Amino acid sequence: MPELPDLPVRPALAEIADTLAADGTAVLVAPPGTGKTTLVPLALAATVEGRVVVAEPRRLAARAAAARMASLLGEQVGETVGYSVRGDRRVGRGTRIEVVTSGLLVRRLQNDPELAGVDVVMLDECHERHLDADLLLALLLDARGGLRPDLRVLATSATVAADRLAVLLGGSGGRASVLEVRGRAYPVDFAYVPPLKDERIEAQVARATRTALAETAGDILVFLPGAAEIRRTTERLSGLRDVDVVPLHGRLSANTQDIALRPGTRRRIVLSTAVAESSLTVPGVRAVVDSGLSRVPRIDHRRGLSGLATVRVSAAVAEQRAGRAGREAPGRTWRCWPENQHATLPAYPEPEIRTADLTRLALELACWGTADGQALAWWDPPPAGGLAAGREVLRALGAVDADGAVTDRGRRMAALGLHPRLARALLDGAAVVGAQRAAEVVALLDDDTLAPTTDLVAAIQALRRDRPARWRREVDRLARLVDGPRSEFDDPAYVAALAYPERLARRRAPGSASYLMAGGTAVTLPPRSGIADAEWLAVAVAGRDPGRSEGRIRLAATADEDLARRAAPNLLGTRDEVDWIEGDVVVRRVTRLGAIVLSERPLRDPDRALVAAALRRGLGATGLDLLRWTADATALRQRLDFLHRTLGAPWPPVDDEALLAAADTWLGPELATARRRTDLERIDAGQALRRLLPWPEAARLDELAPERLEVPSGSNIRLDYAADPPVLAVKVQEVFGWAATPRLADGRAAVLLHLLSPAQRPIAVTADLASFWHTGWPRVRAELRGRYPKHAWPEDPTTVPAHRGTARGINRGSSAS
Repeated sequence: MPELPDLPVRPALAEIADTLAADGTAVLVAPPGTGKTTLVPLALAATVEGRVVVAEPRRLAARAAAARMASLLGEQVGETVGYSVRGDRRVGRGTRIEVVTSGLLVRRLQNDPELAGVDVVMLDECHERHLDADLLLALLLDARGGLRPDLRVLATSATVAADRLAVLLGGSGGRASVLEVRGRAYPVDFAYVPPLKDERIEAQVARATRTALAETAGDILVFLPGAAEIRRTTERLSGLRDVDVVPLHGRLSANTQDIALRPGTRRRIVLSTAVAESSLTVPGVRAVVDSGLSRVPRIDHRRGLSGLATVRVSAAVAEQRAGRAGREAPGRTWRCWPENQHATLPAYPEPEIRTADLTRLALELACWGTADGQALAWWDPPPAGGLAAGREVLRALGAVDADGAVTDRGRRMAALGLHPRLARALLDGAAVVGAQRAAEVVALLDDDTLAPTTDLVAAIQALRRDRPARWRREVDRLARLVDGPRSEFDDPAYVAALAYPERLARRRAPGSASYLMAGGTAVTLPPRSGIADAEWLAVAVAGRDPGRSEGRIRLAATADEDLARRAAPNLLGTRDEVDWIEGDVVVRRVTRLGAIVLSERPLRDPDRALVAAALRRGLGATGLDLLRWTADATALRQRLDFLHRTLGAPWPPVDDEALLAAADTWLGPELATARRRTDLERIDAGQALRRLLPWPEAARLDELAPERLEVPSGSNIRLDYAADPPVLAVKVQEVFGWAATPRLADGRAAVLLHLLSPAQRPIAVTADLASFWHTGWPRVRAELRGRYPKHAWPEDPTTVPAHRGTARGINRGSSAS
């Protein structure tokens, strides 16, 4: 082996190989640029007879790592060092080191759990926590625990968060060794560039980049969240003299990617996504401009929308990005956020397994024989809800049976290396439109950044005309994987609908841009889409913009009801529906495609139980005020509520929640005969409420909570039970003779007396009449004597007969002075 470069990892190569040989597993922590991705596999290959397989999270990183190792050996890729990524493989008979993507190694492990001929697997950049990498780690540990205990596994990470990884790799034998290599980093100065008012991220990054260009020498590495931002930033940097602006992201051709990974003849600005954070080395960089954003997969199970979300980077990622400026010399980093916000960044990136669509993971687990994945050792286990949603999709696609076991069709779908939805579209689409036509659509759906327009059909026509190399190669590869008749039937909408049947959508109103998808989510067609007059759409790509309740259509094709019925027969159904809709009972027979109503007609003789259930829902939605509540009915409810609060059982609760829960008990006869809202409005709530009275206790209702109370004057005054405690509003003269406050409910509750003047105006409120006569009455009496001189106002009201009128007929001697 030729002399290896003098990189920081070089002195540790022997220790790494010895540790791995002795223990079988190890964790290597080393920052980017130390040589762990290239020197370690070369050193390990010299210590084993079999093949060393290096798993990289990205295709770009796999190709770059293989090219770098081959150049160190003075060879071409495909000799001692080769690579395999989806759609591209360069491996020869003498290949000892093979660099593969994590997803491809998962497929290889599924086909050959023993990994025949492989002695070492190196899992590179584990800290990035990609979904395929987490799954690969779990499957490798399971295979090593059974079929291949001799398989050596080395996990590498650019961060020191390796504790959990060491425990996983150690298995029942304890914790794996953690070997740490420190990089030769030069100092990096930081500057913070907050956004200006209403400034887009591309403008902010371009502004920071121009500053970096003026204040530093060497190349500038700029981190942006995605290809669209790279394109827009490139436009803003156009016109720079003696500077090359070079894009770098996973969707570019191999030749274009290689340009960014080679030193240039002039100064360069490399605009990159997250691919350059840790897996790749971009030579010549002296300055970094960090947008502070990254694009990660997200799934919204409730709306049935999945895609990429733009999020803030973690502190660990920001540190890695900044470190790129100090690999070869002192450098500077411009961060496009306020300095005081840096402390609020999350510590580490969110593992993809927690937030991404898990349908493909669920299929791989079913192929492995553990549908729920609980038998595996995970860095972070897949969320139960996300995994269940993925299995539900697989059942609809026929990839797993009712018990979650993989079907033959499911194994064939998994072998295609596509998302199960796209695999279904390719398999079933090829049978109708032919392998080539189906492959064209699937290749675009798998890489929708190729679409120049929202119109899927127009996008396919443009790709056929321009024939971009990346799309053409993938179409040819996919077409070779499936069989299909030679067909002139060309219908991209049908193939898209096979992939996403629940995204078949119908316009919600004539002329509207809003559509309802079969899955129940509303989506909006953007202006100038080219398909604005369509009644039906096969939506291929839809996402949710921040602050919007509806999703936004990004790629779709015109469809019709016939296509929808053919593409999604499992979503078709006809049933009798009795429901409370817009304030009344609606009885109809409805044919639906998921949430989309295709046809409906009224039913003449609906099931009475269904009508009663709809009426109960109507009561719940509209409220009990829908019934006829007379004053007596309201008073009865208030009296019962008082007794329930004061005495408890058997007096029932009569609040809204309790009454709705017991509707069958007290409204049963009425619900059994009612058919519509007007029938509910005629129900006498008081009469129905009496069905809740407990017997025999109900015989004492008027004793425990009388509707009226007789006062000393002989009047029967209505009690107000709406208040707590109940209120008796009465003229003070009519309670002369009462020495104490009357009590209700077997003496448990005192009445609250609102004492009134002869003019019915309140003069006092008391629940303790005896105390009032003693302390409050003298003051009140003085005011009343001056205001109402014709009335009798005795010093001691307990000794004077009560009366309703003036002092006439009352012994004036008893009320004198």
